Amino acid sequence: MADCATSIDHHYRGENPLRTLAFLCREDRARLAIGALLFVVKSSPTWLLPLITANVVDIVVTHQPVSRLWFNCGLLLGLLLLNFPGHLLYVRCYSPAIRRISNTLRFALCRRLQELSIGYHSRTSSGVLQTKVVRDVETVEQMLQQASDGGLSALSSLVAGLIIIGVRTPSFLPVFLLVVPAAAFVVMRLRSRLRVQNETFRAEVEQLSSRVIEMTALIPITRGHGLERSAIERVDGTLRRVRKAGLTLDLTNGKFGALSWITLNFLGVGCLTAAALIAYYGTFGVTPGDVVMLSAFFSSLTGSVIALLNLAPVISKGLESVRSVGQVLEAPDLESNEGKAEVTAAAGAFEFRDVTFAYPDAASPSVAGFDLSVQAGETVALVGASGAGKSTVLNLVIGFLRPTGGRIELDGVDMETLDLRTFRRFVSVVPQETILFEGTIRQNVSYGLENVDDDAITAALRDANALEFVEQLPYGLDTVVGERGARLSGGQKQRIAIARAVIRDPRVLILDEATSALDTRSEALIQDALARLMRGRTTFVVAHRLSTIRDADRIVVMDGGQVAQIGTHEALLRTKGAYASLHAVQVAA
Repeated sequence: MADCATSIDHHYRGENPLRTLAFLCREDRARLAIGALLFVVKSSPTWLLPLITANVVDIVVTHQPVSRLWFNCGLLLGLLLLNFPGHLLYVRCYSPAIRRISNTLRFALCRRLQELSIGYHSRTSSGVLQTKVVRDVETVEQMLQQASDGGLSALSSLVAGLIIIGVRTPSFLPVFLLVVPAAAFVVMRLRSRLRVQNETFRAEVEQLSSRVIEMTALIPITRGHGLERSAIERVDGTLRRVRKAGLTLDLTNGKFGALSWITLNFLGVGCLTAAALIAYYGTFGVTPGDVVMLSAFFSSLTGSVIALLNLAPVISKGLESVRSVGQVLEAPDLESNEGKAEVTAAAGAFEFRDVTFAYPDAASPSVAGFDLSVQAGETVALVGASGAGKSTVLNLVIGFLRPTGGRIELDGVDMETLDLRTFRRFVSVVPQETILFEGTIRQNVSYGLENVDDDAITAALRDANALEFVEQLPYGLDTVVGERGARLSGGQKQRIAIARAVIRDPRVLILDEATSALDTRSEALIQDALARLMRGRTTFVVAHRLSTIRDADRIVVMDGGQVAQIGTHEALLRTKGAYASLHAVQVAA
């Protein structure tokens, strides 16, 4: 992937997309040139057939030596036989280049997504990013494929045909240069109405898709209230509009097909008649073979011009996808780590000095004037109402966010001067929503680590209170958890996440609502596992249930992004402040 990594060193965003494509093709220029040459050779029978047919007709009409007949037919057969190896060589030249370009773009996108800040990802839909990596790159790939296949075919036929006409019957060249584009223009004008009907039909189908999704989502409510007829009538109206739009599209297609066929054949008959009359009266030296050739070339050249025009929307869509990809590749919201000091060891002591953080365009800062000293190995819990700034503080600790005011020190060093990627090697996060990938339990626990033996994985699972249920699974450590851990319960997934944290032996531990939305038994198992995990490590805990943090060394009560209270569970209850009020509400519930 070394060659892919360099592909990002280009100004994709704001750059002319054609220059971007030229940049992406730079490593395969020779291969692409050879491929284009091979394509011209392998497709030569297409544009040589009218000329050889003209030669054969003239040989027959003027009774030329039969050897010329054999030569022309043999030449055509030879070129036809060259098509198979020529096409294979063309594919071997073009396909690797196009696949490499798409692979380069996807690799560059995935790498940039890993470099962009968490703020960027919080503002940008994951579905949009997925579309850019999959669909936009696929559109670029299809554009290159269709432009090379259809474009080279049409262009070679057009250029070769005009050259042959210019050499053999130069008097007809101006006619073809005027009539062929005119015929193509007429056909494209007829097609414009077809495009409108296609868009209308597509919009109705999209509306139908939306209605079906809505209908299936509402089936429990619909059936529960006896509203089946209303639901069917709602979809039936959309179905009628789809049918009407489809019939209109079919009629327009029929009109277009008939009118195009008549128009092209009328012009073809006109070309044939004019050539035949000129040959009949012996003007300009046009032979009977030339008449056949000109008639054939009119159809093929008109088709080539239309094919080139048809590529315009495909190319336009592909270039737009290049711009779309560039929006990510040139997004400025990067986490700045280059050139900063690497973290080779961490004790886990933090010092927050008048820290402020405000999100862009926010009316007020999420954290303001935050001061806190955390000793290495200390457990600090953050509590407060929703929006108090708890999650923002956690993100500041991890380095996902950088203070907009004040400073945070790690072991006495300003974190602004540190390469936070290296710092995170000493951090483990157990989030509220456990994220597992579709792999085995072994792979999920050891994710990102190399040469981890089963003994270490088993020990981590034991410390996380997960070994018992893992051993009962059909394949043990090799059990596939399913997409996002779908085959495991919430408590089981959370214990796998704790095992993933345990095996890394972190110095700093982040627990973000790690026991929320769990049943009582699962919560007890996870609390026991977390107690072992937190021992001797600097731990930041955000918890909604105050009962889960009563053993924390200190509890920080936050309000409006500021510290309202700090103390132990017992001390805060005695002060009768905000913490005591929160505790009273939960006890009463």
